[in-house]
Amino acid sequence: MLNRIILMGRLTRDPELRHTQSGTAVASFSLAVDRDFKSRSDGERQTDFIDIVAWRQTGEFVSKYFTKGRMAVVEGRLQIRDWTDKDGNKRRSAEVVADNIYFGDSKRDGESGFSGGYNAPAPSAYGTPPSMESDQFSQLDDNDSELPF
Repeated sequence: MLNRIILMGRLTRDPELRHTQSGTAVASFSLAVDRDFKSRSDGERQTDFIDIVAWRQTGEFVSKYFTKGRMAVVEGRLQIRDWTDKDGNKRRSAEVVADNIYFGDSKRDGESGFSGGYNAPAPSAYGTPPSMESDQFSQLDDNDSELPF
């Protein structure tokens, strides 16, 4: 069986760091993740808001270095929890238990509210990207006889 999930999105709030009675750190936050497709009805991208839980050093790390609006890459597993609310109703919730959390943007981008990513230059009509039209590359010949493989 396989239960792995990788998400990339922006934190919707600052991580909340708590400790269990035994002193184990646990951080919780929510990630806004855009879907890859647009809605037929209004042409807009839909966003999913996914609850994330990070334990121990991972929880301490995310609470120390991440804030609302920062882009994060979360690697973990999906967990479904059954619980009872204060009125005695049975509830079910899904959350991602994070194993690893990585920065998805630079610190400068996160502070400015930057919402885009890197866009590589489009190839020109003649096949050479504009960024490669400099003298920093030398032409290779087609003689493969000196290659070690």
